[in-house]
Amino acid sequence: MAETFAEALRRLRGTRSVRDVARIAACGKTVVSDLETGRRQPTTSMAQALDAALDAGGLLISLAAGPPGMPGAARAARVQAGFAELLAADDITTVSLEEWEFTIARHGRATRYRPEGELLDDLLTAFVDLRALLAHRHPPQIRRRLLAACASLSGLLALTLLRLGDPGARDWWRTGRAAATQAEDRQVLAWIYAQESYQLYYSSDFAGAIELAVRAQQLAGGLPCVADALAAPLEARVHARAGRHDETDDALRRAERALSRLAPEDQQSSALGYDAAQLAFHSGSAWTLLHDTARAWEQQQRALELYPVEQRLDRVLVALDRAQCLSHDGRPAEGASLAVETIEAVPVEHRSALLLYRARDLADSVPTTDRRLPEVRALRDLLALPSAE
Repeated sequence: MAETFAEALRRLRGTRSVRDVARIAACGKTVVSDLETGRRQPTTSMAQALDAALDAGGLLISLAAGPPGMPGAARAARVQAGFAELLAADDITTVSLEEWEFTIARHGRATRYRPEGELLDDLLTAFVDLRALLAHRHPPQIRRRLLAACASLSGLLALTLLRLGDPGARDWWRTGRAAATQAEDRQVLAWIYAQESYQLYYSSDFAGAIELAVRAQQLAGGLPCVADALAAPLEARVHARAGRHDETDDALRRAERALSRLAPEDQQSSALGYDAAQLAFHSGSAWTLLHDTARAWEQQQRALELYPVEQRLDRVLVALDRAQCLSHDGRPAEGASLAVETIEAVPVEHRSALLLYRARDLADSVPTTDRRLPEVRALRDLLALPSAE
């Protein structure tokens, strides 16, 4: 039977003490002991140091890359991880930074059309690689760019978990704020506050949502900034829920001005940007909450014209706002039917917790006298809500 890493390490150490081997390899003696007993798995750097210390001729490096009997896919993953570790220890180039910033921008666009469960794995993998880079020393300017990248990635992770209904999103907002603060990047910090305000909004903490939205705009400092365009519509929706028509109208006008000032590269279909389709959706949602169905329908139609078909989530949320308008106009059966038709057309992997939250909000808003309607009961059954009775 082929030798394992632990067996080879014990054989090669021979009569030398664990302390002596640890000293030559510049590692702790506990590390060597744990590797020999199999309590710890060797990293690429550990294997290289011990291979050189024991003059193993590459044997330990090879065994660390793939123990005997390990499936090919697992061996490939370990080799890849070891190579990534080597790269992380090297100096960061401008091209490397630009590649990371492109990758994060690509993930930001992917939030608009990829299922959250599928996207989460890629975001976590990217974060692990970025964290490995940050574990090494870099010049201050490069470190700040890496921290800003980590902050943006943390925000995307938080947003993805929010849509999945996972309370762990709050921890990632906190991580993102800490990274943005260390990077001294006010725009990224403002963006995180603006996005986090939506979590509080969907948690019915409307005062907290307004507080974070205002904080985002303060950090933007009046400069063209995605956070400014993103936070103002959130304010509008909170005011609309409270029936404050003038404040809602003012917040939406500020959102329009903020959008018009954004650079073209920021007016994009991405969680990291803000565009006319998103503003139309948010405006339609605010007017829906105010029961101003004529203005809501106008904005909803504009949103559906602007959103590409692959952006399922926002298009579904617009349709649910339309269903809400029908209910407000005294046509609850039609609204419930539209909601059922909309949800059933969404593939299961795209039925995020956020989508279901909005659908339940719609079902709960139907007047008690109308909850016995077959169409309304069908919606509640679809959402597995308790009986209206």
